[in-house]
Amino acid sequence: MPGGKNIQREPFTVVGIGDMAGDVFGNGMLLSRHIRLQAAFNHLHIFLDPNPDEKASFAERRRLFRMPRSAWTDYKPELISRGGGVFSRQAKTIPISPEVRVWLGIEHEELTPNALIRELLKAPVDLLWNGGIGTYVKSSSESNADVGDLANNSLRVNGEDLRCRVVGEGGSLGMTQLGRIEFARAGGRVNTDFIDNSAGVDTSDHEVNIKILLNLAVQEGNLDTEERRNLLASMSDEVADQVLRSNYLQTQALSMMEAFSVQRLGSMKHFINVLEDQGALNRELEFLPDDDELTERRRPELSVLLSYSKITLYQQLLASDVPEDNWLSDEAVNYFPMPLRHRFGPLVGRHRLKREIIATQVTNSVVNRMGASFVLRMQEDTDASPGEVARAYTIARELFEARDFWSRVEKLDNKVESQLQMKAMLAMWTLMRQATRWLLNLPDRRLDIRAMVDRLSPGLKSLEKTIPGSLQADELEQFAARQQPYLDGGFPKVLAARVVLLDHLFPALDVVETAARKNTSAQKVAQAFYGLGERLEINWLRRQVEMLDVAGQWHAMSRANLRDELFTQHNRLVESVLKQSGRKKDPVATWFERHQDAVDKVSYMMSRMRSQGEMDYATLSVAVRALGRLADQAG
Repeated sequence: MPGGKNIQREPFTVVGIGDMAGDVFGNGMLLSRHIRLQAAFNHLHIFLDPNPDEKASFAERRRLFRMPRSAWTDYKPELISRGGGVFSRQAKTIPISPEVRVWLGIEHEELTPNALIRELLKAPVDLLWNGGIGTYVKSSSESNADVGDLANNSLRVNGEDLRCRVVGEGGSLGMTQLGRIEFARAGGRVNTDFIDNSAGVDTSDHEVNIKILLNLAVQEGNLDTEERRNLLASMSDEVADQVLRSNYLQTQALSMMEAFSVQRLGSMKHFINVLEDQGALNRELEFLPDDDELTERRRPELSVLLSYSKITLYQQLLASDVPEDNWLSDEAVNYFPMPLRHRFGPLVGRHRLKREIIATQVTNSVVNRMGASFVLRMQEDTDASPGEVARAYTIARELFEARDFWSRVEKLDNKVESQLQMKAMLAMWTLMRQATRWLLNLPDRRLDIRAMVDRLSPGLKSLEKTIPGSLQADELEQFAARQQPYLDGGFPKVLAARVVLLDHLFPALDVVETAARKNTSAQKVAQAFYGLGERLEINWLRRQVEMLDVAGQWHAMSRANLRDELFTQHNRLVESVLKQSGRKKDPVATWFERHQDAVDKVSYMMSRMRSQGEMDYATLSVAVRALGRLADQAG
């Protein structure tokens, strides 16, 4: 929840739509023992409990959930707080107790059932939980006729009138999209119904794919019908965990997109425009704003973009040879519950939907971790195909052991501030973006996943151990300062150090690639790389490039090109040092002595720039070209 509320430890208030006999409503209202359900309504009754007892009400909700066909009238009256009760929606009026009047901030001593429901929808609670059927929230710009749900016209309220902090959409179509947008613009938190309740479709997909695999096993004589039935039942919990994990990652993806959407607004606008040009998206149909209004929008629109990006990438990967990649074939095996992996893993290769499973798994990994516009941005920056972007992303993920990092950060849920977790996630996101782009820009675009991991991973592991020890005094001070908030916030020491180290790992790719190409040690190349970076202010220059403002697609591409050019010139200088080093004990110092005059000119220019203050594209371009001239002279 906003503010970092831990719903497994802290009480939170709820108004609900539905009853405990309903799977969606009932399951939702048992997910925490600290739910304070103050009111709920279904098609028959209105339940009021203005000051609920957490422990007693949880036990009673659980009892009703287990009772076949329970109703709100089955709720034990003695467990309802003073001023509450269960009331029929057929009553002419319902008495409003002082306790309910204080809670809702109203003066009416009685209300019709429909009027009371409208007040409950607008109640000041933490969560409005929709587990029912019907559309209850629209925007102020829409009429009831626009909504198309005649049965609930008399109940419906506007998004701007909601006073809850969060809307959870367990049911479909509980809000119009414009209603969501209006609520979000007023400061509320809401995704969309197709994000919040995607588990149903996901569960069906798992069921179909599992049954196809089990039928193969039966045909092979490895499984009889009775075993098949028992095996299906035994995997229910694991499938549920997999489905919920998918929901978790989609919601996390939206939070990350929300966190960097302002800084990367140009990419989001461009992504929408490209989808429109391709005929894949109708901006008006999805209620997406024009470019001028996009800065004001929030999660409901991002949910739409997340969905479209997955649909688009899935289709692109399915049309490519990515599902045939040997490394990615493991994605199909890992899709299935553990008992099936162990017993029938070899049969997965013959699964008739294997390609679709791999395309889905790769799509989810890329989009959930990198956001909606990532693949398009990589395509346009590097002229790569979607399949090549997926391969490069996978290489980067394996090289930097990103899945282990993400897992360790996610295990801190409800233990540290969520904003601190998000900051750590964004540090890995930045590294993954940089590394994917670097891989796509390699000569000959070598994207054999296994070959590249084998080629670069040993050198990276070696360098990671030595980077902290190679930092200068001021860099070490900055390292410690950046690590401290994570330590203060509850991150384990090793993980806090890892988060900060991520910013230093991208340059290591150039080091290990050069070492592999020249068949020399990564440490030797690193000595030249970091020595040049310190003396020629290249490290400072790189930070200035990353800090450049990006106002749109062309600015983004200009900054990316400038970053690439800086690394190119840095590597040319490293090549020069290695060529001229011979058997010198300190090849970097020897190189500087040999090219003293040219180095002094560059150093003087850099010092002048540093004294200038804020950098811009033009100034940084001059600096990068100066490094290129130095590389020409030294070469």
